[in-house]
Amino acid sequence: MTPPSRSLIRPGVTVDVIQKQHQSSGQLTRGVVSALLTSSASHPHGIKVRLTSGVVGRVQAVVTPER
Repeated sequence: MTPPSRSLIRPGVTVDVIQKQHQSSGQLTRGVVSALLTSSASHPHGIKVRLTSGVVGRVQAVVTPER
């Protein structure tokens, strides 16, 4: 699975991130983006963000609301 590009991620969007300490287990954390920390358009491991909870991680997926 390819992580989403920076153009799809902005403050207020709900995402699933992987924190550095959970890289080996693959445990994801869901939250709302507070700030983008990666300035490039893409990154092979995901765009680094800070969530409103203070968690920092790399975005693995953008969560779309169910209809």
